[in-house]
Amino acid sequence: MTAPAYSIDINTPQPYRVLVGTFLLEQIGELTRGVCESASRALIISDSNVAPLYAAPVSESLKSAGFATSIATFEAGENQKNMRTYGELLDRCADEQLTRSDVIIALGGGVVGDMAGFVAATYMRGIPFIQVPTTLLAMVDSSVGGKTAVDLESGKNLAGAFWQPRLVVADIGCLGTLSDEQFADGCGEVIKHAMIADADLFDELERTPLTLELVKTDLARAAWLIARNIDIKRAVVVEDERESGLRKLLNFGHTIGHGVEAAANYALGHGTCVGIGMVAIASASVTAGVCDEGVPERLARLLHAHGLELACDAADDDVYESALHDKKRAGDHIDLVVPRVIGAASLAPTPLDEFRRILEVGLACAKALSEEITQAEEASC
Repeated sequence: MTAPAYSIDINTPQPYRVLVGTFLLEQIGELTRGVCESASRALIISDSNVAPLYAAPVSESLKSAGFATSIATFEAGENQKNMRTYGELLDRCADEQLTRSDVIIALGGGVVGDMAGFVAATYMRGIPFIQVPTTLLAMVDSSVGGKTAVDLESGKNLAGAFWQPRLVVADIGCLGTLSDEQFADGCGEVIKHAMIADADLFDELERTPLTLELVKTDLARAAWLIARNIDIKRAVVVEDERESGLRKLLNFGHTIGHGVEAAANYALGHGTCVGIGMVAIASASVTAGVCDEGVPERLARLLHAHGLELACDAADDDVYESALHDKKRAGDHIDLVVPRVIGAASLAPTPLDEFRRILEVGLACAKALSEEITQAEEASC
């Protein structure tokens, strides 16, 4: 069995391990048996994009390890992360006669991980599940930490549960089948981690952006970058599993970003929306005198270098109304993550009327920076 390049322990009350490497899909059966010794059945939950690519080798590996294995697939897309799909997957668990000792395998990106994790958290009041992320975004962010959820018509991730996986298996070979847009979505989260916790990582990404080409030509560096991001998230999650304080820092850019996503009817990628949110908050923070002046431009240029645009046609009113459904809102305040310098940020409880002003100022600045970068790029051609 090929050893993973990195093994990272997440020491939450339900501890588990994250493995990062290559040729790991073919080892899923053996790895699953190692953490679910008494399970007899395994249900792979995937979507219509990922299942045709990877369900067969994962299923064969599970069967070889003695699991009676079945596959449940739903249509790909954020708009499928809803209560209807959730209910159908619960019914499938019952049809397959899964018990509390059996296991669910989440095979896919962030939507699959959220859906399968929420099903595992609630079917029979909780059964084991394993995250097998196949996108950069899921590898560096959503597969680690135990957040599971579905969207409601009122907003993103409003119904969910904290439910830690038994294991996370990140096979970076899967990244080769992503589109440029899908890969860039994950880069938004990588840059977020650098912004809140690691100035050296930010500098490294400025020198050599993380690209699909890099993944294909330098697997060692790609594995190191993914493992570094997981370790940043590990340190936060272990200190604050249930997002009562410190873990909220991981939401940098997400309050406005989720508002942009909803206002744009999820037509924009998650990384693009989070990038817009990060630049907006950084720009407004400079205006307020609490963030170094050069941060928004460096951040905007780094996002652009990773294929993330900052233009947004959504109306400020629509973004604001959508952002009000953010889970970090409490009454007439909302917790914002405010950058001070690259590599450090803090929480700022903010009155909603002030948040409205911050949103308007920040989105205008993000748009101006986007136009400035585009014009400079055109002038250099």
